[in-house]
Amino acid sequence: MEVRSEALPRAAASGAVCLLSEDDSHAASLVRRAEGGDPWECFLRGQQYYEEEKGVEYMKKILSSDSPAARHLRFAAAYNLGRAHYEGYGVKHSTEEAERLWLIAADNGNPKASVKAQSTLGMLYSMPDLKDLKKAFFWHSEACGNGSLESQGALGVMYLYGQGVRRNTKASLECLKAAAERGNIYAQGHLVEYYYNRKFFSTAVAIARRTTENDNIEMLATMTDCLPAYVAKGVAIAAFYLARCLHLGRGIEKDEAAAKKYYSKACLLDPDVASDLELKANLGRI
Repeated sequence: MEVRSEALPRAAASGAVCLLSEDDSHAASLVRRAEGGDPWECFLRGQQYYEEEKGVEYMKKILSSDSPAARHLRFAAAYNLGRAHYEGYGVKHSTEEAERLWLIAADNGNPKASVKAQSTLGMLYSMPDLKDLKKAFFWHSEACGNGSLESQGALGVMYLYGQGVRRNTKASLECLKAAAERGNIYAQGHLVEYYYNRKFFSTAVAIARRTTENDNIEMLATMTDCLPAYVAKGVAIAAFYLARCLHLGRGIEKDEAAAKKYYSKACLLDPDVASDLELKANLGRI
């Protein structure tokens, strides 16, 4: 199963966001400092008003600032500005401008830059409009090397199916297993599929059971800092293959009622994934 293109993640801060009341005297002081060009206060105000035009202006101030105090905030500001342009928050939607800003934020894979931007570029270059799987592989590799769990799972899938890189099962399993152990649900789903297709049904069932234990997608996405859509896909893949094993008695005792439950779960979590897998099942491919 190849990677499907999904919406990109919402902007994230490189630290906790302080939401302040306009009536608070301290907040008023922060506003004055932000308007005076204080980089950290500009960043906080930009985060607070991310979906509004003034949030964009605060982030632009950081990006154009010559202050040494702004240096460590520029990458995060560029990433968030890219998000604003991509989503059309406080500024006109522009994928091209988002790409330009994310490239600034990613800084050629600099580990001290925005790793989130590096991973997001990997996702961006996997999408139909800008599809360039070699670039996607490059950016996921950079982000993975800098600690991105999302990109580690994506690399495993790219190696497994030869997307943007020569197919390499050994490298794929290394990435998928490591990402799965760190909590990447999408990687766990693809491991289930991998073991099922190679007739290691008991292993597929064991992983699928663990993967489908928790279907609180938003909570899992928050815990792992992975895209909710891909978390849902991971659980859906695992649920469908678990249902198939229960239906056919592969690696587990037959249980038609349980199989129906997991088929339904897969359909609810990701209808497209369930439809693709159902077609393969009907054609006798799985």
